[in-house]
Amino acid sequence: MNHPLLTDTDRLARLFGAIAIRAGRAIMKSRDAANAPQYKGDGSPVTAADLAADAVIRRELAQHLPGVLVITEESCSAVTAAYADRFILVDPLDGTREFIKGSTEFTVNIGLIEHGSPVAGAVHAPALGLLYVGGKTAYRARLGNADADPFSDAMQPIAVRPEPPEGWHVVVSRSHLDPATKEWIGRHRVAEHRPAGSSLKFCLVAEGEADVYPRLGPTMEWDTAAGHAVLSAAGGSVMDLDGRPMQYGKPDFRNGSFIAWGKGGGTI
Repeated sequence: MNHPLLTDTDRLARLFGAIAIRAGRAIMKSRDAANAPQYKGDGSPVTAADLAADAVIRRELAQHLPGVLVITEESCSAVTAAYADRFILVDPLDGTREFIKGSTEFTVNIGLIEHGSPVAGAVHAPALGLLYVGGKTAYRARLGNADADPFSDAMQPIAVRPEPPEGWHVVVSRSHLDPATKEWIGRHRVAEHRPAGSSLKFCLVAEGEADVYPRLGPTMEWDTAAGHAVLSAAGGSVMDLDGRPMQYGKPDFRNGSFIAWGKGGGTI
């Protein structure tokens, strides 16, 4: 399908951002239900907020981009993207465990994949009032209130920064700081490392608040696609441990280990 939006990645990323904001409102309305999660077959939790956001995103994408394959965390068992040239990956609530604990570091992630690579994406952190979008260019908006227009003067371009002389500032998973990641940090010139939740780690690198995000454990494609798109638009990259660009559309949607880099990449 050749919808006009699909050829303008900046416009598409902003559409994803607008949809993510609507999904974020649904999450915040359902936040009281976070204390009563259900658990899927793999042991991961799902709340009423996950499902409410999923419904909003599916409805909006079907309206604006009819015919485009949409894969969300809540529907992955029913579809495959292994042979699709173009599809949308959605995590309606990334960081559900943090959300249940009352953390503010959860996000809505929407990203378009073309030929295995993310080309447009939006990451929205509703409890923080932050929106990141990336197509050809990456932008961040600080939303003043629930009814604010994020696509006005609030939208500011962002970019990765040069490597600081004191060493890398590393951002790591708040919930999954494993021994392999600690060992990786120990082998490199690192000035500091800080934890963060959900796909916000990609965004911190994209806006120059950090230099690298190593993830030496499993993730799913919907966890990373939108943040990957934002980081790429900001001048960064995401590589596997052999230095190859991370690809999407695997039959099980499972990522291997990767490093998300800021300016110019680095040494694995």
